[in-house]
Amino acid sequence: MNIDESLSTPALEPESPTFDVLPLSVEVRRAVDAAGWTSPTPVQIQAYRLAVEKHDLLVQSRTGTGKTGAFGIPMVDRLVTAGAGTQALVLAPTRELALQSAGEIAKLGKIKGIRTCAVYGGSSMEKQVRELAEGAEIVSGTPGRVLDHLRRGTLKASSLKLLVLDEADEMLSMGFAKELHAILEMLPRERQTMLFSATVDGPVTRMAERHMRDPEIIALSGDAVGALGVTHYVYFVSGVGRANDLARILEVEDPESAIIFCNTKAETEQVAESLRKAGFDAEWLNGDMQQSDREKIMARTRAKSLRFLVCTDVAARGIDISHLTHVINYSLPPALEQYIHRTGRTGRAGRTGTALALVSPPELGHLYYLRLQYRINPIERSLPSRGEERTRLEADRIAWLERAFDGGSLDLDLAVARRLATHPDADRLVAGLVAAFFGTVAGNVDELASAARRGAPTMAPDGEGSRDSGARAQAAPAPKSEREREDRPEPIDDPSSSTLYVGIGKRDDAKHEDLVAWLHETAGISAELVSRVKMKDRHSFLVVPVESTADVLTKIQAATWNGRAVVAEVARGR
Repeated sequence: MNIDESLSTPALEPESPTFDVLPLSVEVRRAVDAAGWTSPTPVQIQAYRLAVEKHDLLVQSRTGTGKTGAFGIPMVDRLVTAGAGTQALVLAPTRELALQSAGEIAKLGKIKGIRTCAVYGGSSMEKQVRELAEGAEIVSGTPGRVLDHLRRGTLKASSLKLLVLDEADEMLSMGFAKELHAILEMLPRERQTMLFSATVDGPVTRMAERHMRDPEIIALSGDAVGALGVTHYVYFVSGVGRANDLARILEVEDPESAIIFCNTKAETEQVAESLRKAGFDAEWLNGDMQQSDREKIMARTRAKSLRFLVCTDVAARGIDISHLTHVINYSLPPALEQYIHRTGRTGRAGRTGTALALVSPPELGHLYYLRLQYRINPIERSLPSRGEERTRLEADRIAWLERAFDGGSLDLDLAVARRLATHPDADRLVAGLVAAFFGTVAGNVDELASAARRGAPTMAPDGEGSRDSGARAQAAPAPKSEREREDRPEPIDDPSSSTLYVGIGKRDDAKHEDLVAWLHETAGISAELVSRVKMKDRHSFLVVPVESTADVLTKIQAATWNGRAVVAEVARGR
């Protein structure tokens, strides 16, 4: 079969079926339900029958389409038997992806008693050797560490009957070709092979032709790979002052969360620092970073407490962020296949996503190739006009006023305000009040207002955390009795529960679900154990089991939110 010809006709995607369309065993169906999976994705449906019939598969499907389930479900359902030694090997380009696959497959195989072992560099070799010796039926790992185990004899290939190459194009682009070929030569020739890739180019095609037996082709993305679910935009920039252009774009686009891709390590640090100086919550990630620092940043990302992650392609490999709304190409990648991988990180699992690219005159050829080769035609946008920037500044000042006067107001003041609204010279009088409010602020009002919107802890309407104590006098506080009611936790009668005061509130750009996710990440307490959350402007009250109180407080006090320490204590005034 000609692989290139087969990939030219995309398969049709069915409409949101349930897992009843797959003849799963009772144990695997229970595991699928327990994992919270309700509908199989198109690639899972099309791969299942061919996989259980033991065909070799070449699957072209974009990132985030459920590829782990596409090979993991048939693997544990029909292809692997508990207690029969290592029978399946999954190779992935990064430790994060290897761990992710191992974790998902372990859930699917748990009820059937099928064990999974993750092997990768930077982790204890002894632990991996022990898990392999105990008879893990499925191994998920990176090429370098898998090859080490094969050569040592700690990974026995004699009983292996299934090989999965996940993100094959990524592994080849990262320089793993030598290790992959060495591994393949050490595996039994009579085996089933499944190759999954977002793009199928020359190197992937050659590997398939060399190491697979008449593979069945599943092409869910075709030439328009990466375009589904993602809206693409391009901003034309001069190339001079690109970091400032990016800040102007972020002001108008206002992404909820984004990965910003750079082509070099130096760029990641420069861009992140430039964004931080402009008041954005941004961190950089590249191959020079220590693993401990990388894990801290990834913890913030998973907890949704980091808004902008600036990284290189290598540093981002294996990162899976389900809530990502935007992917931003600070520069177009030299190899445009990488554009597909970058933008495929948003718009997953039925969500919509946005891809932005900054393109300077020398990059116009790359943009033309993107349109020609992948049929992706980004919508052209211009840098924000002065009018748009003025509108944003006005909105920021109004938001500041809303935060400053979110307390109660005296009846007399409300009556004056209503009469003022109908006054024939209302605009001039209100403008005078606004000028009086902002007139005592030290520093640039617009910079402070913009920073507040971005979540930077530079000012607060009531003066707490503000760079300018003069702003305190301008806020209209609620009457004392009302403020006291707002600052007290709701009484609880359950002696098995405890109310905690945590210094994270709405002004920290936090939502209920963000705080619960952060608690799970930092304190290891599940959402089910947090029975109540009352979120205020500057803090929150949480109700947790009394036996967990000391441990949760200790872990919160050792953690950070957006880079700052968090105050936490048992709430008073119950």
